[in-house]
Amino acid sequence: MNKSKLAIGLLVVGTLTVVFGTVIVFVGPIIIDNQIVKNLVIDPKNEMSYTMWKDVPVPFFMNVYFFNVLNPTEVLAGEKPMVEQRGPYVYRKRIQKQNITFHPNHTVSYLEYRSYFFEPSMSVGNESDVVTIPNMLVLGAAVMMEDLPFAVRLMISTTFKTFKEGPFLTKSVGELMWGYDSKLVDFLNKWLPGMLPSTGKFGLFAEFNNSNTGLFTIHTGKDDIRLIHKVDSWNGLSKLTNWKTPQCNMINGTAGQMWPPFMTKESTLPFYSPDACRSLEMVYQREGIMEGIPLYRYVAPKTLFANGSDYAPNEGFCPCRQSGLLNVSSCRSNSPVFISHPHFYNADPVLLDYVQGLQPAEDEHGLFIDIHPETGVPLNVSIRLQLNLYMKKVSGITETGKISEVMMPMMWFEESGYIDGEILTTFHTNLVLLPKVMVYMQYCFIGLGLATILGVVLLYYRKKVRPLHSNSSN
Repeated sequence: MNKSKLAIGLLVVGTLTVVFGTVIVFVGPIIIDNQIVKNLVIDPKNEMSYTMWKDVPVPFFMNVYFFNVLNPTEVLAGEKPMVEQRGPYVYRKRIQKQNITFHPNHTVSYLEYRSYFFEPSMSVGNESDVVTIPNMLVLGAAVMMEDLPFAVRLMISTTFKTFKEGPFLTKSVGELMWGYDSKLVDFLNKWLPGMLPSTGKFGLFAEFNNSNTGLFTIHTGKDDIRLIHKVDSWNGLSKLTNWKTPQCNMINGTAGQMWPPFMTKESTLPFYSPDACRSLEMVYQREGIMEGIPLYRYVAPKTLFANGSDYAPNEGFCPCRQSGLLNVSSCRSNSPVFISHPHFYNADPVLLDYVQGLQPAEDEHGLFIDIHPETGVPLNVSIRLQLNLYMKKVSGITETGKISEVMMPMMWFEESGYIDGEILTTFHTNLVLLPKVMVYMQYCFIGLGLATILGVVLLYYRKKVRPLHSNSSN
């Protein structure tokens, strides 16, 4: 009787264990997803994720490469430019959100400040290195003024000569990056305020250092996790005004640091970039693993900077030139400045015919974001962009000489960052190890339950068989 009760008890325990394991199979993923949602919402109560969003403790660097012009005199005579890449000049980037304000409609506003610090040990060269690049103040202005009356162009050329501004600049890397003294700049800021993007020294990144990217208002995800990090407005605008079509003026996606969770291979990565003055979108390329953490790699599609002829939706970003170039003159004081991938990667091959010294390669010049699909958190990021100046001969402005029409690469930069250290360990523990433990537990419960049931059945079978053997022997 006691053995029968024990067998029944073990049978019940085994059955319950199997049921519990089976329940975990179905409920476990729901529990994990709920925990992800709970921990991702932008809320000061979520200490780790909020701190990560607010201060971005991930190491971020900007590698800068200049295209040193080897034959400026020959370029003025109409010959093809020859360039050599110099760098990288590496800067550590510090990002911090300030003026954080939460709103009743489950959005949050903030200003994100960025600062750059030179890292000599990581650089090939120093900020004192001297390079020669086109003078944007002269060659850019020449293109901007080409439709003005001839007499006005002569006057502009005289002004350049008065302030000793030539078609090419030979300056140190530090001056080109963060600004140099120019009497012409001082004159323009005094008599034509607003013509230049900055009021101080003139440099390619002068307006970026110790500055903010504008007032972002994004969704916290508290009411709908599918909206988390998505931009509600930028500088009070829900759409832009500098492009020609409603589609091109849309502010899409996130602010470019995190995305909504539970991504699939069909998901894209849309984000708004104030520096590019438009929304960008990246597409899935492949799966991968980083330090045991599964990831999806997203890359820029070839259509990202395609012109309106090759990709009709981009018509609103025109006037366009060859595919692979984005005209940003409308938000850069009308200066003939174009953005592309470095070395004209993924651009019209004809651009490589106009300049010597470029060698595009996907591994070195393609941009990508490696993202954890379950959380929408980037694990490894590399954004690479090139700054180009459209140059040509303009009659009346003698500084342009006989320059052939050319899209001239000036410099390119790579902003990169990756999760490591304590953050990576915590991320791996919570999002890889714990789910694996739960998977192993569910199968252990099911296996243990089935083994218990099988043991009870075998004992019951043996008990039934023994009396039969005894009867047959008698």
